[in-house]
Amino acid sequence: MTDFTLNELTELLRTCSGDPEEGVDLGTESVLDTPFLELGYDSLALLQVTNVINRERGIGLSDDAVAEAETPRMLLAVVNSVLATEAGR
Repeated sequence: MTDFTLNELTELLRTCSGDPEEGVDLGTESVLDTPFLELGYDSLALLQVTNVINRERGIGLSDDAVAEAETPRMLLAVVNSVLATEAGR
């Protein structure tokens, strides 16, 4: 199974919750360490995104792990860790 990428995450954020705060370019790696709240995405937006990831990738992301993922880099790490674990089964 392939890694979940920043491009996939930003597409889901836009699809599920709309565009980010004005002046934020989700297409650059500079957003990796920017808190989701500063990007304009709250916990409900992340819940929607993670539900889609769970459904499309056939995995089960822990609500606690997702809640602790405050930045795109942290969420990508959580998703890719679960993907790697699931692939190893």
